[in-house]
Amino acid sequence: MHIAGATVLLTGVTGGIGGQLAAELSARGADLILTGRRREALDPIAERFGARTVLADLGDPDDVLRLASEAAGTQILVANAALPSSGDVLDYTPEQIDRAIAVNLRAPAVLARLLAGDMVAARRGHICFVGSLSGLAATKSSSMYTATKFGLRGFALSFRQDLHATGVGVSIVQPGFVRDLGMFAKTGSPTPGGVRTVSPERVVKGVVRSIERNVAEINVAPAELKFLTRIASQFPGFAERVQRRVGAEETMEVIVEAQRSSR
Repeated sequence: MHIAGATVLLTGVTGGIGGQLAAELSARGADLILTGRRREALDPIAERFGARTVLADLGDPDDVLRLASEAAGTQILVANAALPSSGDVLDYTPEQIDRAIAVNLRAPAVLARLLAGDMVAARRGHICFVGSLSGLAATKSSSMYTATKFGLRGFALSFRQDLHATGVGVSIVQPGFVRDLGMFAKTGSPTPGGVRTVSPERVVKGVVRSIERNVAEINVAPAELKFLTRIASQFPGFAERVQRRVGAEETMEVIVEAQRSSR
């Protein structure tokens, strides 16, 4: 799928790697539609790239429907928005559980469903979900985040098969620990066991590659983290013991406290 000249809906533009995704997609000639919850954060980014904006809360089902309607004609969806959703489930209210699922899983699935019809009719389009390596392996104090990312990966890969031979591709890009703009940059916490990070630029390149080449799944992480994640997905009990030994619990405590207000 060629990005140049395509109408691209990008969610989550005001947080994490969203701004860098917008910059790269714009540089490649995309006609951007940007969405977020906060007008004061959204407008300066949109002005910089000459983009359309749709103010929407992805935790609100009505806003998701309205967003899909106002973004009709989208040829590429980049579903990047997500809540960090860290912390033990016993510390969550039912409303916070609902919001994590709504923003991280329901909204991208509904947007994909509502926008894909026109893409299929035109036999041209691409849907890229930005997930996480948490969609492959579980860690402590991330039950809600992990659950939504496991679900997002399953949805993306199955939906890809549903759309086979329609001219519409589906991909999922799953970053590991991201420096500079990720949670470790925001919280000041070291990565568990000193695991290496990747740059936001590498994640952006992964998204672009997934769209242009219709790659099913791209994991953006150092080789050792990719390997450890695959081991953890196959042997969760073993991975659980290893995480305790490398001090992952202490790291997560810092992150949980820093992200508590984002639930």
